[in-house]
This record gives sequence, C-alpha cells and structure tokens, in this order.
Amino acid sequence: MNSVQTQPLNVALLVHTCDRYGFLYEGFGYFFNKYWDFNIDCKLYFATEELDAAVPGFTNIKSGKGEWADRLHYLLTNVLHEEYVIYMQEDMWLNKAVSAQFMNQLFVLANKNHLKQVKLTSSNVYKTHTTDLFIEGFQIARLNNSASGYLMSHQVTLWERKFLAEQMRKGEHPWRNERKGTKRLKKLNPEIYQVDYFAENGQPAINNNMPQAAYSEYHTVSANSMLQANTLPYINELNKGTAAERTYANELLRHYQQQLTHDGKAKPRKEDLFKKIKKLFIK
Repeated sequence: MNSVQTQPLNVALLVHTCDRYGFLYEGFGYFFNKYWDFNIDCKLYFATEELDAAVPGFTNIKSGKGEWADRLHYLLTNVLHEEYVIYMQEDMWLNKAVSAQFMNQLFVLANKNHLKQVKLTSSNVYKTHTTDLFIEGFQIARLNNSASGYLMSHQVTLWERKFLAEQMRKGEHPWRNERKGTKRLKKLNPEIYQVDYFAENGQPAINNNMPQAAYSEYHTVSANSMLQANTLPYINELNKGTAAERTYANELLRHYQQQLTHDGKAKPRKEDLFKKIKKLFIK
C-alpha cells in the first residue's frame, strides 16, 4: 500500500463516478486492486455524488448532486489539493499490470516540465510529433493540436489539476464537455502530450515505442448505461473467485443478458419520430 506521507502527495488518481453506476464499483475495485501497483506514488480517491462507497485502497470523497462538469469542478477546486490528477471512471476495468516504475517516472517528468496534459491512451484521432523523451520504452509524443481530435477527452489522462478545472464549464454534460472543450483547447493551443501506455479496448499503439515497452490495458465495460460484451471475460474471472465474487458475477451476467441499466431498470424504449410529433400536437 502507499507509504505514510508527512507532506500531501503531489499526484492523485481520481475515479469520477455517478451514484447510478454504483453496480460497477465492486468490479472496478476488484480488477483495480489486482493490476494496480500500490508502490505508485499517488493518493487514490473514489468520488461519488452522495453514495457511500467502500472501494479497497481508495478514500471516498463526494461531490454532491449536479451536472457532470459542475461535480468535477467542485472536486478539483474544493476537495483535491494535489498538483496533478490522473482522471479515470468507474467503467474502466484494468486487465493488465500497471507499472510503478513507469508511473512514478511520468510524475517526475510532468512535474519537472510543468506539463498540462498527458494522454495515457492511444487513438487514431491523435496525430503526434516525435520527441526524444522515453519512459520504460514508451515515447512521450507531443500532439499536433490542429490535426488531432478530442483534445478534451475523459479517457485515462494525467492532468495538471488546475488546468483540468479550467476546462469545465457550468452545466456541461460529459459529451458537450468533450466537444466544446476540444474547440476551446484548439483555440488555446497548449502543449499536449500523449503516450501509448494503456491499450484502451485493445487500441493499437500510434508512436515509435521500443520493443521492451510493457503495455497496460483496460476495457470500458459500459455504454448507454448498460454492460457491453467486453464484460464477459471479467465475469468469467470473477466466477473463479469466492462465493461473494461468484454472486456478483452472476448479477453482472444477468444485467448483460437482460440488457438492464446499471440501476437495474429495463433498457429505455426509444420513441419513433411519429410518436414524438403526435405528442407535440396533443399538448
């Protein structure tokens, strides 16, 4: 576990959640604790709205209710005090080891060079310039901002905390924040860096990494408030565990097979255009 500190830690890992997704907390915690190296020098925070969440290794903090950007801004400006924040969400389940050597060297590099944002996943929407910076065989590339998409994204990223808070706008939901936030960052044109450390959903690397680079990986198990097919390998692993873990695996499988939302409700039915128009005239 993290050693006792006499000074506040400089880096925090923030898992930003909503209470309606409480069903995912147990799975996130199980696989995080299996693959995370607790020699990584950062404090772990699990941020709910009002719900109590006992996720092993994490301090539960609360944002209160509100829109996505408002809740995150509150946490970044009133609760967290570390200089850097790794942003993560509860549906990002690890399935490969995370290296303390890589992460701790990254923190030193970011702090020394006052980096604002280091994206830790790969995507073909990112167009990068090579640099001579390497950590554990991974090239630390610099984004071509004008040619890249999603300068603002919610995938796993190391942010300067105050800079991330500045990207929030009152009332923005997450999708608008990514769209509008990307436009704002293109106009601002800060230096943004990217490294292929986490293979999100199996995405291939986009940089010239060395052969010894040892990738970590996670999968986003949720879309539209429901479990996706990539949850099945995690369910299979949980089924090999304790009685409690097997019970949870069966609940995950039930939700997946019956297409239940994370709060246990049936998949919402979409109204067709004719019905929507009809309702407008009836009112």
